[in-house]
Amino acid sequence: MTKDAIQAARPPYRIFEHTADLGMEIYGTDERALFRNAALALSDIMTDRRRLRGREEREIVAEGGDREEMLVNFLREVLYLYNGEGWLLKDCVISEMNTFHLRAAATGEPFARGRHTMEVEIKAITYHRAQIQRAEQGWTGRVICDV
Repeated sequence: MTKDAIQAARPPYRIFEHTADLGMEIYGTDERALFRNAALALSDIMTDRRRLRGREEREIVAEGGDREEMLVNFLREVLYLYNGEGWLLKDCVISEMNTFHLRAAATGEPFARGRHTMEVEIKAITYHRAQIQRAEQGWTGRVICDV
């Protein structure tokens, strides 16, 4: 079985319990896919992403001293779109990325009461146990969310 076939058969993330917090283990065939899947996982946790429309676009820029810090900062920017602007992410494309910087184009729409629901309130993305590593079948990341 090829690496792409294995990745296609596996969901792009899984949620795990962590004391009073919530953890995400994210998978990707490459680093860009890993970061994209992390944003989608966060959005899926907060709302029913299937009900969202990609009506508007937002740019997300994140930086970090290493991959883990950049992932946490990226997810903090995704979370800010909701907490600060009332905007929900449906999808995103990582257009630029290196070890310390990324730029993404996110599509989504403003939260509309009655059409959208908030499933889980995420208060913060933490550095606690943040991890990214290259695996045999691509990339794996872990992040803990404060709920």
